Formats: sequence, structure tokens, C-alpha cells
Amino acid sequence: MLDVRRLQVLRAVVTSGSVTAAANHLGYTPSAVSQQISALEKQAGVALLERIGRGVRPTAAGKLLTEHAATIGRHVAAAETALADLREGRTGQLTVRYFATVGSTLLAPALADLRERFPGVRIDLRMTDPDDPLPEVTKGHADLAIVVRARGTHHEGVQLVHLRDDAYRAVLPKGHRLASKRVINLSDLAEEAWVGSETPGPCLDSVVNACAAAGFSPDFAVESGDYATAQGLVAAGLGVALVPEMGLASRHPGVTVLKVRNPEPIRSIHAAVRTPVTGQSALEGLLAALTQAACPAL
Repeated sequence: MLDVRRLQVLRAVVTSGSVTAAANHLGYTPSAVSQQISALEKQAGVALLERIGRGVRPTAAGKLLTEHAATIGRHVAAAETALADLREGRTGQLTVRYFATVGSTLLAPALADLRERFPGVRIDLRMTDPDDPLPEVTKGHADLAIVVRARGTHHEGVQLVHLRDDAYRAVLPKGHRLASKRVINLSDLAEEAWVGSETPGPCLDSVVNACAAAGFSPDFAVESGDYATAQGLVAAGLGVALVPEMGLASRHPGVTVLKVRNPEPIRSIHAAVRTPVTGQSALEGLLAALTQAACPAL
């Protein structure tokens, strides 16, 4: 196999017309250049240069390889430019996965900011509900995912960047015995029938763990896979529910929403990225934009 670096040395010699001139251009000694040419001729199995006076000129084989070296040089230069564009965020693609309730509140403004700063970057965006999007990152299928994880959670090879804490609120039917209160203890709901608003996963874990800390396990009479439907079921009198604030953007007119304490259930929202992130300008920009979008809610 021909050595690409030696091909470029040959090109320098042919272009400059002498070994000495090529050596000055490349920053080598003439002896080093001659050694590189000799090694390339050995690889090629044919003479590549012939002497003319004090200079040299390429043989037919030398001319052929010099033309290919020029082509290789152009491709390398193009690759270096493309790599620089990708590294600086002028081109490329980011694959992003998220769950529904963060789409409009966190992701949309962050992507608008990213588009302004990195207009050449394409975004492959997909919602993963009800599945947990973290495996998309760990398997290398996504550059970033917005996930729910407990504070202090660690995953090998993944950096979790905390964005905000989303507190759960009690959702009760209008006219419920607790509806006149502003704040209730979570244990006040221990004997109630419950409407499940979460699918199995980190969000449901936040609810169940908080109830366990309050000394009971919720009795789910009916389950729903989304917050709007859960509110409708509560309004119909089928039970009470816990719904995170970000899931209450549109409130059902038939429910009352109260703060909860002792404890206050919280789901912690993070951006998950594979490590290391440094050197990926567009991805770093998206992380910064997500952090900025989450600031007003902190």
C-alpha cells in the first residue's frame, strides 16, 4: 500500500522541481526527502524521478502518482474543512429525544435559540412517550434526551445535566372534601381512590416513592396514560390524582388543583448526553439553551 505522506512529498518535489526546494518547503532536510522518495519507489516498484541537470522531473509513474497525490490533497483539505464546520456547529445533525410535557415549555424555546446560533445544524426530533428516552442516548442512537431521573443519579458514559424540578400537584374533583384548602398533606389522600396519571417508569416512581414516604401506597382505581385524560377522569369522580405542574398547562374546568406537602412529590428533569460533550459546539449550544429555557421555572 502506498504511503499517503510519501505521496505528498513526491508531489512537493515534482511541483518545486528539486529535492532541495521541496525540503525547504516541507521543513525537512534534503536527505530526509530523498529517503521518503526512495521508500515510495520501493513501494511502487518503479522509478518515480529522473535527474535533469541540478533538478529532477517525474517519470511516467511519478507523474501519475503526483496527479493522484494532488487529488488526495484536495480531498484531505475538504475533509478538514468539513470536520471544522461540524466541530464548530456550522453543519451536522443532532438527534434529540424527549417526552411530551417538556416539548413546548423547554425544548421549543431551546431549539429556536439553537437555530439562530447554528442555522446549518439539522435536528432529528422525536417524542418517545411512553418509553424512557435515556436508552436512546446510552445506545448511541441519540445525541441528547430529556429524561426524568432522581437527583444524584449516575449512569456510566452519560452526563445528566439538571434542568428543573417539576412539583406534583393534587388534582381533585370540584366539591371534594379537601377542595377548599390551599395546601394538603400527601397523607390526606391515603384513603382515596386514585387515577393513575403516569405510565410505569421514573415519573411514576416519583409518585409512588413520595406516597411511601407519607406512609401509604396509592390505590389506583383507574389508570391513564396522559395528564389531560387523568384530569377528565378525576372530574368524573373516579378518584384523585397527582399531576406535575408542567402537565397542568390546560386545566379541566371540573377539577381543583392544590399544592402538596410532607412530602411534596417532585420529578427532576435532566438533559442526558453521552460523555464527553466538549468539542461539540452545537450540542454544547443546545445544552446551554435548555438550561436557559429552564431558568425562569427554577
